[in-house]
Amino acid sequence: MKSSSVFFIILLSLLTFSCADDFTNMGVEVQPTSDAIIVDTATLALTSENYYPNFMYSRPDSLLLGTFVDETYGTVYADILTQVEPPVDFSYPPGSVADSAKIILYYYTWFGNQYSPMEVNIYEMNKDTTFLYSNAYKSDINIFDYTDLTQNLSHRIFSAKDATIIRDDATTIEFPLNQDFVQRFSDQMKIHYTDNGIGNEIDNGVDTLDVAKFQKMFNGLYITTDFGTASLLYIRGVVLRYYFHYKYLAEGDTDSTTVNTYVNYPANKEVRTINRFQHPDRETVKQRLNATDTVNYLSSPTNVYTKINIPLKKLQDSINAKIGDKTLLLNRAILRIDATDIDTDPSDVTPILPTSIILIKGDTTSYNDFFENRDLPSNTTAILARYSSETNDTTDVTNYYYSFDLAPLLTNELKKHQTLPDTMSFMVVPVSLKYDGSSSIMEVKPQNLIKAVKLCSGSHPTKPMKLNLVYSGF
Repeated sequence: MKSSSVFFIILLSLLTFSCADDFTNMGVEVQPTSDAIIVDTATLALTSENYYPNFMYSRPDSLLLGTFVDETYGTVYADILTQVEPPVDFSYPPGSVADSAKIILYYYTWFGNQYSPMEVNIYEMNKDTTFLYSNAYKSDINIFDYTDLTQNLSHRIFSAKDATIIRDDATTIEFPLNQDFVQRFSDQMKIHYTDNGIGNEIDNGVDTLDVAKFQKMFNGLYITTDFGTASLLYIRGVVLRYYFHYKYLAEGDTDSTTVNTYVNYPANKEVRTINRFQHPDRETVKQRLNATDTVNYLSSPTNVYTKINIPLKKLQDSINAKIGDKTLLLNRAILRIDATDIDTDPSDVTPILPTSIILIKGDTTSYNDFFENRDLPSNTTAILARYSSETNDTTDVTNYYYSFDLAPLLTNELKKHQTLPDTMSFMVVPVSLKYDGSSSIMEVKPQNLIKAVKLCSGSHPTKPMKLNLVYSGF
């Protein structure tokens, strides 16, 4: 009895193992080896180089004014051309008399040495050329198309720290305008300008000045600096303030009251303002920055960007060698760009790491078209990244980097091209972003404030730019 039980258990075990083997083999037979899904990784080396733009399209939210010389990135010289807008739904009271006028510059803060003196000169834009609101203007604009520099309205010598604080978030510098301008401006406005054909009647009977006709009479201001090499103002607003008085006789009174008041002509978003940038030592900077191929650079405004080249044909050939005729799926394609030599000393006057950068597919024309057409980021043409950081637990050193996922872009390129180009180029540009009320990006503009970072290039010895891929073939 005992012997029979042992034999039965052994026989049952053999049958069980036999069934299991047959089940596994059956699965293999249903899915032949040639149909197995392949999952693999790859790392692709990239090449990179510095690119030196001549201009950017100027639609600034804030403006730079002044000159700063940086040991690494050279000289940036910034000045401003701007129109001003006449007051809306406003008319001068009868008998108004001009008194004076001033230009007021409002600025957030400054970059550089707060005690370094600078001289600011303000000229009238006295040429017939007028800005068109819908046009895109370049930051290397020729000022002599707009002014001959013969009508200097005002000038001052001061340092950034000299300004009087009028509220928590702003400082001001005021420029009294000469009486010749005050009289000319008064004559141009003619105070009672309803009689000279430039007023528009509106429903409530108030006469308002046509903006286009106003700009024919007063084209705008050119604001520049003549000396100082160590500070830049971050201008947030420009206003032409016009002071006048008139006599007011209240009903039932026999004596009139003199009313002293003013009206503002602001450089606001309804008119065009252009920030012009010059880099007089550009060729010297090029030679210095190009002397090493282990580092690339980003520097704004319009100083140096980085161009990256991906060997697209090599990428396709290496993947096809592994997956054969299978359908390719790029699960991830991460381009990581490491920053290097980050200066975190707040007491040192150095450009600040750009918060956001954009990777634009194509050559210089594509880069220019993106900003001229006011395009938005897209995962197949222009990819946005913000800087990230990671701290080494052992050394307590923080590393900064930018990361882009190129999987959608590369998948799109591999699908649409029968014959791929050997390389695909990308331009890396520091940008500023504007958001709507739902925190969606509504505008991307080239960064026009002082920002800069050194990037580990494709040839960097320890942290080279590279493309890390995870892909499937099925």
